[in-house]
Amino acid sequence: MGRRHGGGHNSGTEQAWSALGGDPALTERISYGGPPGLLPARLPAMSLARATVAVCALAAAELAARRDGGPLPAVHVDDGAVATAFVSERHLRIDGRASVNFAPLSRFWRTTDGWVRTHANYPHHRARLLRALDLPEGAGVPEAETALAGRRAAEVEETVYAAGGPAVAARTPDAWAAHPQGAAAAAAPLLTLGSLGAAAPPRVLPPLAGDPVRPAAGLRVLDLTRVIAGPVATRTLALLGADVPPAAPPSPPSPWPAPRAG
Repeated sequence: MGRRHGGGHNSGTEQAWSALGGDPALTERISYGGPPGLLPARLPAMSLARATVAVCALAAAELAARRDGGPLPAVHVDDGAVATAFVSERHLRIDGRASVNFAPLSRFWRTTDGWVRTHANYPHHRARLLRALDLPEGAGVPEAETALAGRRAAEVEETVYAAGGPAVAARTPDAWAAHPQGAAAAAAPLLTLGSLGAAAPPRVLPPLAGDPVRPAAGLRVLDLTRVIAGPVATRTLALLGADVPPAAPPSPPSPWPAPRAG
């Protein structure tokens, strides 16, 4: 089992590694270190971050060992580095200035019965949000604040969604568990693997002929992703040596083609 700061096990790592179909014994190769109290949140954000990095690194180590015929390298996860990476947009500086990662209309808003979270980073999402709130195109935070303050959170969620935009009512853990989507998420496995149908067998990667920290060298992955989780995954594959050409559609346009952190 994965060790945590010299003792104990990391259940998040073990759960994620099991979902990937990995050999449970290999998590013994993982160690953890770093200061406590990072990524404080109501939900176990640090545990999630640590586990995802750990299983990714372990999978890369296993692939490297298979390709070069050597022993499986040990994996060490530094919590400080992981936490910094997971909030890297807060540390980014462009010409000495902090980057702007969220638009003014992307935030939590008070409603008549609670709170709602909107997302308007993309121009089309902003337009759909304003249309759902019966606001003109040039409306800003004060107008949206007034419109949302007079509505119920669930009503906003449904109205914006019907207009093609994202908005989510804030719910208590019990309310989320009772919601159909919450129940569906709780019943679903952590990871689902599927087949695209009959296809040629995957090409066997040749032995590594270079840097062992690039175990995915020679692998080509077409990047059809657009934002957040997808680009993080494909950039990780590129970091590990894969050739990852992007193929995102030009429409709707992305306001930040480099970070894709909308």
